[in-house]
Amino acid sequence: MKKPFTIAFTLMLLFAFKLQSQVEQPLKLIQSIPLPGLHDGDLDHFALDTAGHRLFLTAEDNSAVEVIDLRTHKVVQTIKGPKEPHSMAYRADLKELFVVDGDEEIGDVKIYQGDSYKSVGSIKLAANADSSAYDPSTKYMYVVNGGKGAHMTYAFISVIDTTSAKKLADIKIDSDVVEAMTFEKSGPRMFANLTAKSAVGVIDREKQAVIATWSIGQAYKGNAAMAFDEANHRLFVLARDPGTLLVLDSDSGKIVATLPCVGQTDDAVYDPASKRLYVAGVPFVYVFEQRNANSYKLLGEVPTGFHAITAILVPELRQYYLAVPHHGDTEAKVQIYEVVP
Repeated sequence: MKKPFTIAFTLMLLFAFKLQSQVEQPLKLIQSIPLPGLHDGDLDHFALDTAGHRLFLTAEDNSAVEVIDLRTHKVVQTIKGPKEPHSMAYRADLKELFVVDGDEEIGDVKIYQGDSYKSVGSIKLAANADSSAYDPSTKYMYVVNGGKGAHMTYAFISVIDTTSAKKLADIKIDSDVVEAMTFEKSGPRMFANLTAKSAVGVIDREKQAVIATWSIGQAYKGNAAMAFDEANHRLFVLARDPGTLLVLDSDSGKIVATLPCVGQTDDAVYDPASKRLYVAGVPFVYVFEQRNANSYKLLGEVPTGFHAITAILVPELRQYYLAVPHHGDTEAKVQIYEVVP
């Protein structure tokens, strides 16, 4: 059964690349960074060390974190130790990398020294630790753990103080699947995709409690990726079934716009400078342009690779990095795209 799917996927990509050559796209593929030694399995999220010119990528099914030099475009280190790493935060001032590691049996945040890559500690959590978000103003890391993958009917968003390397609190979430999170800089609110409920949870970070739940409706399910335009009070929520971009008023939770989008996605990022939203997915990266707070235009559908659903935008370099897992005879890699004005 796998062979016909692979053939169909390959034909789909060939057709997509043909279209790409005929239409100017907002992203231009300029290079690929090979990730040698990885076998089949998902690649999860990125973290950036701007000063050190490094990119970190979790290879969750390979039990590794790949460290990529952004100047040489080569893997300079593979960190072994995490069992199933998912997401990360890098503290440049401490030169420490915080890696969220979790499956149905374990959950913790492992800490690695940024120069030697040696393990220097860990913070225990419930099993199934997965998504995270980092607040540079407080140095707090918010980590999803528990839930369905841990055989629990609810989840936690744990508050980690990365300065003291201690867990400060567990915020109980009435959903057994919680995905992406983002938060406002001008206030205490944090938003989280309550995927099992087809809803967005609004959390007060100071009170450490859920203060509102916004349904995205029964027509949209599998809300996983999320991005935020704080200046225009717009929250971008990506539903997988059907593939849809939902634009919410971040003050009221009201849906103000919906647009067709890729269904298989785990990452979305909004760039306020260009007013563009990038959604990593299969078989395309969708790029939208914000005309105004309630109006959006699809700029392009950029062909990607097999199960390439996570990415990171580095505005300073005008580059977009997309993780492509190993598949069959195709080596794992990170595809680098130049942002086209």
